[in-house]
Amino acid sequence: MATSLKHAQFLTDSRVADAALGDADACYELGMVYSSGAAGIGVDLIEAHKWFNLAAVAGSEIAKDCRRDIAEDMTAREIAAAQAAARAVLVSRQRRAA
Repeated sequence: MATSLKHAQFLTDSRVADAALGDADACYELGMVYSSGAAGIGVDLIEAHKWFNLAAVAGSEIAKDCRRDIAEDMTAREIAAAQAAARAVLVSRQRRAA
Protein backbone atom coordinates (compact mmCIF):
# COMPACT_ATOMS: atom_id res chain seq x y z
CA MET A 1 0.00 0.00 0.00
CA ALA A 2 2.73 2.48 0.96
CA THR A 3 4.59 1.73 -2.25
CA SER A 4 1.55 2.45 -4.40
CA LEU A 5 0.93 5.72 -2.54
CA LYS A 6 4.56 6.73 -3.03
CA HIS A 7 4.29 5.85 -6.72
CA ALA A 8 1.07 7.87 -7.05
CA GLN A 9 2.70 10.82 -5.30
CA PHE A 10 5.73 10.59 -7.60
CA LEU A 11 3.49 10.57 -10.68
CA THR A 12 1.49 13.52 -9.37
CA ASP A 13 4.67 15.45 -8.55
CA SER A 14 6.04 14.84 -12.04
CA ARG A 15 2.78 16.06 -13.58
CA VAL A 16 2.94 19.21 -11.43
CA ALA A 17 6.42 19.90 -12.78
CA ASP A 18 5.20 19.49 -16.37
CA ALA A 19 2.07 21.54 -15.68
CA ALA A 20 4.15 24.35 -14.22
CA LEU A 21 5.83 24.58 -17.61
CA GLY A 22 2.48 24.89 -19.37
CA ASP A 23 1.90 21.30 -20.53
CA ALA A 24 -1.85 21.19 -21.28
CA ASP A 25 -2.06 17.42 -20.86
CA ALA A 26 -0.37 17.57 -17.45
CA CYS A 27 -2.73 20.34 -16.35
CA TYR A 28 -5.73 18.34 -17.53
CA GLU A 29 -4.50 15.20 -15.76
CA LEU A 30 -4.05 17.13 -12.52
CA GLY A 31 -7.56 18.49 -12.89
CA MET A 32 -8.79 14.91 -13.21
CA VAL A 33 -6.81 13.82 -10.13
CA TYR A 34 -8.18 16.63 -7.96
CA SER A 35 -11.74 16.35 -9.26
CA SER A 36 -11.90 12.60 -8.66
CA GLY A 37 -9.67 12.18 -5.63
CA ALA A 38 -7.43 9.76 -7.52
CA ALA A 39 -3.82 8.95 -6.65
CA GLY A 40 -4.50 9.14 -2.92
CA ILE A 41 -5.34 12.83 -3.12
CA GLY A 42 -8.65 13.99 -1.74
CA VAL A 43 -11.19 15.72 -3.92
CA ASP A 44 -10.41 19.43 -4.14
CA LEU A 45 -12.63 21.26 -6.60
CA ILE A 46 -10.71 24.52 -6.28
CA GLU A 47 -7.47 22.80 -7.32
CA ALA A 48 -9.31 20.86 -10.02
CA HIS A 49 -10.83 24.04 -11.44
CA LYS A 50 -7.43 25.75 -11.35
CA TRP A 51 -5.76 22.94 -13.33
CA PHE A 52 -8.64 22.60 -15.79
CA ASN A 53 -8.52 26.37 -16.30
CA LEU A 54 -4.79 26.25 -17.02
CA ALA A 55 -5.29 23.35 -19.43
CA ALA A 56 -8.04 25.31 -21.17
CA VAL A 57 -5.76 28.34 -21.49
CA ALA A 58 -3.18 26.02 -23.07
CA GLY A 59 -5.75 24.89 -25.64
CA SER A 60 -7.47 21.84 -24.16
CA GLU A 61 -11.11 21.76 -25.26
CA ILE A 62 -12.02 18.87 -22.95
CA ALA A 63 -10.63 20.83 -19.99
CA LYS A 64 -13.11 23.61 -20.76
CA ASP A 65 -15.95 21.11 -20.46
CA CYS A 66 -14.56 19.65 -17.24
CA ARG A 67 -14.08 23.10 -15.75
CA ARG A 68 -17.68 23.99 -16.56
CA ASP A 69 -18.96 20.73 -15.09
CA ILE A 70 -17.21 21.09 -11.75
CA ALA A 71 -18.08 24.79 -11.53
CA GLU A 72 -21.71 23.69 -11.16
CA ASP A 73 -20.76 22.16 -7.79
CA MET A 74 -18.76 25.18 -6.58
CA THR A 75 -19.67 28.44 -4.93
CA ALA A 76 -18.80 31.76 -6.54
CA ARG A 77 -16.15 32.25 -3.84
CA GLU A 78 -14.56 28.88 -4.64
CA ILE A 79 -14.49 29.67 -8.36
CA ALA A 80 -12.90 33.05 -7.65
CA ALA A 81 -10.25 31.34 -5.51
CA ALA A 82 -9.53 28.84 -8.29
CA GLN A 83 -9.26 31.62 -10.87
CA ALA A 84 -6.88 33.58 -8.63
CA ALA A 85 -4.73 30.48 -8.18
CA ALA A 86 -4.62 29.92 -11.94
CA ARG A 87 -3.62 33.55 -12.53
CA ALA A 88 -0.81 33.15 -9.98
CA VAL A 89 0.55 30.18 -11.93
CA LEU A 90 0.39 32.14 -15.19
CA VAL A 91 2.22 35.10 -13.61
CA SER A 92 4.85 32.73 -12.24
CA ARG A 93 5.38 31.26 -15.71
CA GLN A 94 5.77 34.71 -17.22
CA ARG A 95 8.35 35.68 -14.63
CA ARG A 96 10.38 32.54 -15.32
CA ALA A 97 10.22 33.16 -19.05
CA ALA A 98 11.51 36.72 -18.70
